Amino acid sequence: MQVRMDSPASTQDEARARLRDVPVVVIAERQEAGRGRTGSEWWNAPRGLAVSVAFRRESADFRPFSLMAGVAAARAIPGVGLKWPNDIMVSDMKAGGILVELQDDVVVAGMGLNLWWPDAPEGAAALYDEDPGPERHAEIGALWAAEFLRIVGEPGWPRDEYRKHCVTLGWVITWEPEGEGRALDVAPDGGLVVETGLGVEVLHAGRVRHIR
Repeated sequence: MQVRMDSPASTQDEARARLRDVPVVVIAERQEAGRGRTGSEWWNAPRGLAVSVAFRRESADFRPFSLMAGVAAARAIPGVGLKWPNDIMVSDMKAGGILVELQDDVVVAGMGLNLWWPDAPEGAAALYDEDPGPERHAEIGALWAAEFLRIVGEPGWPRDEYRKHCVTLGWVITWEPEGEGRALDVAPDGGLVVETGLGVEVLHAGRVRHIR
């Protein structure tokens, strides 16, 4: 089921509340009380996209849904890069992000994307240099949701495809609270494999910053 809304408080909350027996997709151009990963503040671009998908998972399904949603973004939006684990990148700057929330057997995966932002704040980017019009968000949102649900419905997850688009690999990175190393690979469970001065480590959480 697909629902289009003008300006909900949160597409994540709307998708979760509307979920019954079949997956629910909620698409909006903006949201009034959106949230980013770790509760970071939400900013609405003049032309943006907020889309969320809610569905029920099998109890033993612990696949990396955030990375799977990233692959769906790369399929729906050719040319973007994926910064592990949640960011969508355009020209080395963040243009969007993925947020996945799990509660019992319910998964709610969301994508926020800046489509056009002529006066974007420092460090932010947008997908288009010119206004793509009022319907582009709905087109991209529907395509992303379809690709994501297709990936969810297949066995395993497209790890090689994620690695192909992951701009983090090969970079020297830092992560919180205190860590530094070179990103080598993405593990089968979705963790980031890094080489540090003390050996190889696999990251599963935390904020990662690239060092040029």
